[in-house]
Amino acid sequence: MTGTPLRVGLVGYGLAGSVFHAPLIAATGGLALDTVVTSRPDRQQQARAEFPDVRVAATPDELFDRAADLDLVVIASPNKTHVPLTRTALKAGLPVVVDKPVAGTAAEARELAALAEERGVLLSVFQNRRWDNDFLTLRKLLAEGALGDVWRFESRFERWRPQPKGGWRESGDPAEIGGLLYDLGSHVVDQALVLFGPVTSVYAESVIRRAGAETDDDTFLALTHAGGVRSHLYVSATAAQLGPRFRVLGSQAGYVKYGLDPQEAALREGERPGTGTGWGVEPESMWGRVGAGESPLTGGGRPEPTLPGDYPAYYAAVAKALLEGGPNPVSAREAAAALDVLEAARRSARDGVAVTL
Repeated sequence: MTGTPLRVGLVGYGLAGSVFHAPLIAATGGLALDTVVTSRPDRQQQARAEFPDVRVAATPDELFDRAADLDLVVIASPNKTHVPLTRTALKAGLPVVVDKPVAGTAAEARELAALAEERGVLLSVFQNRRWDNDFLTLRKLLAEGALGDVWRFESRFERWRPQPKGGWRESGDPAEIGGLLYDLGSHVVDQALVLFGPVTSVYAESVIRRAGAETDDDTFLALTHAGGVRSHLYVSATAAQLGPRFRVLGSQAGYVKYGLDPQEAALREGERPGTGTGWGVEPESMWGRVGAGESPLTGGGRPEPTLPGDYPAYYAAVAKALLEGGPNPVSAREAAAALDVLEAARRSARDGVAVTL
């Protein structure tokens, strides 16, 4: 892409803003990180150190006062601010990328989608784990028909964090939209919908395991897809032994994959896309296996090379959408469909019943 890069304002410089969004924006041709909004002096200093040319603003209002100088706003602030900040940006005529979850309810997500359509501007949701290495590999296997007809999709996003860390993500205040169901659950549900389509029924179990925890830290979802696939999704902060990231069972073969995509760990360590070779590549020892009637733990099945993870592809697609009219990589209406499932899961866990969509 040639020409003057699009100027990006980034609201929030915590984990999402500093580890994911800022480095990926900076690595994307056609985009330039113009302004970072954070009220904390330590994060202001961090932003200036990491991006010496960036402007720093203490409040979103300071950013929106310069709306005419910007081409894209990225919302990476706490969940409860996503809807009001996205609404303000859209009303200012600015395209928006908003971190997941875009909203606390599907109705709010659809309201934002309608506003973006009315204003004729892009609204995209940062569902980066569509570009995880294992997810890209599974999509390839499904496209090739390597597993036959898929019967069951098991997906786990598990951690061992026996002590609560606190902060808004673990707050019991419903206004904060915290808890694992809306955090990691946003990822596993989105992936299941992309792979296997709409859901007709949702059953969930959601509990608080850890002493002092205020919101769900161990949640299971069982989804029935319209096409017949059953998805079993697990998100947990209390898994003392981690299960496979994916276990996919089909009529001809299954795929089992352990371990997380390496991109988040690399970003946390300060590595940046485009500065070396091998971005998103994992060692052969971490490859999954494809087979039938055999255990991958004893070497059964064949090793399946894991495709490189590619988080930079998300912002490359955003830039292409804005500069060339390319497709939105993740629409707000797709995010609303995932929120339909998350809301049904919350009702199911509360009432102990399956919820029909």
